[in-house]
Amino acid sequence: MTIRSELRDDGVRVVTMDQPPVNALTVQGWFDLARVLDAAGADPATKVVVLRADGKGFNAGVDIKEMQNTTGFDALIGANKGCFAAFKAVYECAVPVIAAVHGFCLGGGVGLVGNSDVIVASDDAYFGVPEVNQGALGAATHLARLVPQHLMRTLYFTARTIPAADLVQHGSVYAVVPRDELDALALGLAAEIAAKDTRVIRAAKEALNGIDPVDVNTSYRFEQGFTMELNLMGVSDELRDDFAGTEKAKGQQ
Repeated sequence: MTIRSELRDDGVRVVTMDQPPVNALTVQGWFDLARVLDAAGADPATKVVVLRADGKGFNAGVDIKEMQNTTGFDALIGANKGCFAAFKAVYECAVPVIAAVHGFCLGGGVGLVGNSDVIVASDDAYFGVPEVNQGALGAATHLARLVPQHLMRTLYFTARTIPAADLVQHGSVYAVVPRDELDALALGLAAEIAAKDTRVIRAAKEALNGIDPVDVNTSYRFEQGFTMELNLMGVSDELRDDFAGTEKAKGQQ
């Protein structure tokens, strides 16, 4: 199963992404994640959500191979809508969402963590938005919630990544620990929040979203429009084909 959801006795719901080999979610996977998160927030028994992943890394974004193996724009439109739904579900979840990140967090992964309320990471974690390499745009909205504006632009234009330890300095990642301590850290923070009156915490989440200076949903949707333009121009297909060919060659080595 790509997305698992488990409610603990203390009211902490653990949502796990598990899509081998790199947690690059298919169109259906993004919609499944959105559905699970929406259901978590709607369940009065859920007090906090911990969003984590199994496997090599947290999330590698959309499944490029699925997109390239689908004729027309159905996969592109599906990925756009699925990512929008998943990012929105994180942001609008009625309870706090703690992202526990290990390994790589790329593209759509940054969309998820950028909309989370708390981020913790393992010492091997790194973040980046390589969309320009694949002829797409998106998640700058969420990257801008992790680093200052000019650093965001540098990372975005170059498709470089940034280690989790650097994000601690910017205040966006709460703490970095060895990978085998990551789940314990996330669950400990979640339990601390879950011990509060859930009526107050749910009100606090809504209040904090209400005073947010950026409308993340509108901002991200604006970015997606440029991705569609690049696809209509044929630029995105060329770059995705190059990417898919490079990945295939790596697999044969």
